[in-house]
Amino acid sequence: MLLWTNGRKIYYDVVGPADAPVVYFAHSLAADSGMWSDQVPAFLAAGYRVLRADMRGHGGSDVAPGNYRMEQLIADAVLLLDHLEIAKVHFCGLSIGGMIAQGLGILHPERVASLVLCDTQSQSPADARERWGKRTIVIQDANSMAPLAEATMGRWLSAEFKQRHPNLWQQVHDTVAATPVQGYIGCAAAIQDFDWTPRLPEIAAPALVLYGTEDPAAHPQDNQKIADALQNGELLALEGARHLPNMEDPDRFNRIVIDWCNRWRG
Repeated sequence: MLLWTNGRKIYYDVVGPADAPVVYFAHSLAADSGMWSDQVPAFLAAGYRVLRADMRGHGGSDVAPGNYRMEQLIADAVLLLDHLEIAKVHFCGLSIGGMIAQGLGILHPERVASLVLCDTQSQSPADARERWGKRTIVIQDANSMAPLAEATMGRWLSAEFKQRHPNLWQQVHDTVAATPVQGYIGCAAAIQDFDWTPRLPEIAAPALVLYGTEDPAAHPQDNQKIADALQNGELLALEGARHLPNMEDPDRFNRIVIDWCNRWRG
């Protein structure tokens, strides 16, 4: 389904009973809402309505010009909730999706029943400009995300996952490679210029902080600091998982997040 706003379309998918509590899944940079495919049937079976959306410049959502700010990505999510007349959601975000989730809890607390912050950070990494600056040069020169796809997959999923699920691994690889260059650069700019850390104590919604112990970008001490700063935060390490635990071990991920949402179902 498509929402048109200011001449730009936002792609989304929503399934489940209209009167059921809603879980909103927000994907990582260079992915799209398809990364949550293993969550949809489990959450429907648990009695939830499932909403997935592609960030601007990703998947089926149009690119917007220039660099983006985290507040703009949050505004896109709120716009979609308003369009669907959804008052409140359990918001599950991974990586940049978790950054959006934190901002939603700070800027629009009335829209949040609970949060799941998965493999994410609360502020721009110290090396953010150098890291994404180098990647930007590479993909601009190639006019394609393809040169980054292999290294990205190495951070996201284990070699064992690739052996067990070669077709799915290739599908995710192709999604990364097909991401519009401007969409990646625009969203990466948001990651390079945000800091929710001082405002984390404002988040009143219960929040579960999840991270994979094998995720090279997820440092235990940073996740602990996020959980400790929240009014009602809990921390859970996913042993053996890399950056996409929802794909690496969907049964475990679904069980944990469904149990969490059930606690705050209301």
